Amino acid sequence: PVNGADWAHPEGPDSNISSRMDQPVVHVSWNDATAYCHWRGLRLPTEAEWEYAARGGKKGRTFPWGNKKVPGKHRMNVWQGRLPYGGYYCKSGTGEGTLCENLKEDGYAFLAPVDSMGPQNKYGLHHMVGNVWEWVHDRFTTKHPTDLQVDPKGPASTHSNEMVKKGGSFLCNPDFCNRYRVSARSHNEADSGTSNLGFRCAKS
Repeated sequence: PVNGADWAHPEGPDSNISSRMDQPVVHVSWNDATAYCHWRGLRLPTEAEWEYAARGGKKGRTFPWGNKKVPGKHRMNVWQGRLPYGGYYCKSGTGEGTLCENLKEDGYAFLAPVDSMGPQNKYGLHHMVGNVWEWVHDRFTTKHPTDLQVDPKGPASTHSNEMVKKGGSFLCNPDFCNRYRVSARSHNEADSGTSNLGFRCAKS
């Protein structure tokens, strides 16, 4: 954790966002994202809505554009390089944690501008997978109804404060976080924010 990091100071009190206004907002909790969308007369998408939008009219595809991770060119901002110790930090000779090698084959070391790399599907949506995780409305659970659901909204309550996030991020890598697939999901506490987690709003 970085003391004093927030959406306006992503790397701590001495940083700012003046040169990155075209990048996704990060360090925003689910609570903050929900409040912002409400202030704009919008809302967070449900997990089902997010996945429907990410698929862009395609069914059963791994990524918004198809099944190939790199169909001739990079279509998403994720980590290229190895993460051999099962995490974001590798062991150095001195025993201190040093960031693993980032090959930047997609052109970006960390965050990418929101309109970069072209639309990922025919709906014209950018960075539905990769770049930053995105909060969605649903509470997190692994217990789902077995009957057919139409436009599900997620459970009304759970035993935790964990909310669903979708899409993966620039820190995802097959060795550690292979969750930049449309169907993949993860979760965070509703009051937590990270440097690779943002959101987008939906309109009813």
